[in-house]
Amino acid sequence: MKKSLDEHAERFSDSAADYDEQQYSPEYRAAADLVVAHADPEAADTVLDLGTGTGAIAFGVADDAGRVIGRDISDGMLEEARTKAADRGVETVEFGAGRFRAPAVDADIDIVTSNFAMHHLGDEEKREAISAIAALEPRRIVLGDVMFFGAPNPDEPFYNPEVDDPATAGVLADAFTDEGYAITAVEMVAEQVGVLVAEPNR
Repeated sequence: MKKSLDEHAERFSDSAADYDEQQYSPEYRAAADLVVAHADPEAADTVLDLGTGTGAIAFGVADDAGRVIGRDISDGMLEEARTKAADRGVETVEFGAGRFRAPAVDADIDIVTSNFAMHHLGDEEKREAISAIAALEPRRIVLGDVMFFGAPNPDEPFYNPEVDDPATAGVLADAFTDEGYAITAVEMVAEQVGVLVAEPNR
């Protein structure tokens, strides 16, 4: 991780009020739509959305899931997400502090989602995060993120070497398979943006 958790949390809190307008590029929207589509929760499912930000994925699955738990390290982002939930009258979504390697949940989790968050972790931290997620034993994990399908190119959108530490799609896939999950779908949104879907290898 090129910056500490506190530094990342502060950076996102500072931009929380304008985050949606700044972040929602066509690629981000496409990845978010694919994450929601692949999550495909059922009415009794509990979905854990890690790095939930202002709740794009959490709200995207809320109509179909029984319960959605959003976790983030940024107080500012969580405040924005809670405001959205109140404004929209969404009662099945709850937001609170948590991180990939310590998601702070006390429920059985059926599906885990994350979009544009894990790339802030170093490769070994990603492996630790995926191990922690797998330990929750969800039946599906859907990860949308900055990931390399070719050579890293800092001139391409979404990759800032000063704050980001993306992995190749292959490194992420290997981390899932090492935890007993099979990659069941790979969606390349752009040369450096993709969505991976993993399910238990049973």
